[in-house]
This record gives sequence, structure tokens and C-alpha cells, in this order.
Amino acid sequence: MSRSTTGHHHSTQLDHRRTRIARTAGVAVLVTTVLVTGGVAGAAAPSEQEAPPVRGEAVAAAAAPHTGDAAALTGRAKLDRPTTEDITFTFDAHLAEKDRMNPSRASGTFRFVHLDKPGGEGGWAEGRIDCLVTGGKVATATGVVTKANRPGLKGTRVGFSVHDVRGQDRLGYSWAAYGTPADQPGELSKCTSAAPFEKVRKGTGDFKVLPWVPDFSAAGGQGAGDER
Repeated sequence: MSRSTTGHHHSTQLDHRRTRIARTAGVAVLVTTVLVTGGVAGAAAPSEQEAPPVRGEAVAAAAAPHTGDAAALTGRAKLDRPTTEDITFTFDAHLAEKDRMNPSRASGTFRFVHLDKPGGEGGWAEGRIDCLVTGGKVATATGVVTKANRPGLKGTRVGFSVHDVRGQDRLGYSWAAYGTPADQPGELSKCTSAAPFEKVRKGTGDFKVLPWVPDFSAAGGQGAGDER
């Protein structure tokens, strides 16, 4: 092999090695960027002036269904908006086994915060769950607002829907067609909401749905509980 050929061979190997190193460095930078971005988005929270902070144990409690649940909707995540908006929903809703055939006996809590940007200004509300129905990986729940920083919300029933999709959950809410919860006309029926049309921002949390399996034989051929 001539000296020129040998030099060209070594030069080619060096170019390939540099390309591999550059690619590896690029992947490392990309992974670091995703981790940092996801961490910042996941950690973003409203100031204490805007909403009471969510305690660590509360988030942990919303991470998994309770033992003996007939149905459940749990978890916390942010919506994926192409704006600076920072919107977080948190659910800890459960239907006990003893109330399997009466979704209106569901209990638990919900919370949502809508800020103009992470740490910015906006509104929040929280309340108690009063109905929960799940099927497969889809859940529909309602609850009554007990605390809020906006007038006209306390005492209002609002609804939520969640599709527990691996990789990117979806969420909907009863006021989707009206603008705000306070704009909902009349009283919302239990377990009523819009379809889960919004996506959850990846890396900001996760929702979990425990499927409901009604026992129609125990209901004597009748439908599930009809309490309002």
C-alpha cells in the first residue's frame, strides 16, 4: 500500500471517529436538555399568594389507587399548550369496593391551577369528588369546588375526563365550551364532562385510571346508583 493510500486510510478512520464522537456528544446534550427542561416544567408551581402548595405526601397519595378500590383516578400533570401557560391538574378520586354499584359515592379531591406562566399570575380551585366512573383507561369524574381564588367558583360542580394513554395522557373538563367554570349554565350533572381533548406535557407527571367493573347481577338488573 502506497504512502498516499495509507495516509488517506488513516484520515478516513479519523473522520469516522470524529463523527461518532460528535454524534455521542450531540445525544448527551439532547438528553441533558430534555432532563433539565422536564425538571423545570415539572417543578414549576404557583406562589403561595396564588394557591396553597401541594405537599409531597399529597402528591404521593395521588400516585396510586387505594387497596380495595372499585375504581380510581389519581395523579398530577400539566397540560401541553403552545404558550407560556402553566396549567396543572391533580386528582385523588376513589370509588370504594363497598360502593361499587354507586359511582355517586366516590370520594377524594381535585385541584387545578391555571397561570399565565410558571410562577406567574392566574387562578386556582380545589374541591371534593362526588362522582367517578371509569372504563378501561378512561375516567369521568365530577366534584364541587370548596376553595378558589376567583369569585363565583365556590360551590360549583365541575367535571373532568382523563384518558390514561401510555406516554402522553389526555384530559378534558366540563367548561371547555364555555371558557371558565363559572360560565357553565345551570348545575352540571354528576360524572359529566367534555371528551379528553387536551394532551399532557411529557415529563410533567402522569394520570392513572383503575377500570371500573360493575356487577350488574348484584344490581338486580337495574343501573348503577342514581343519586344526584
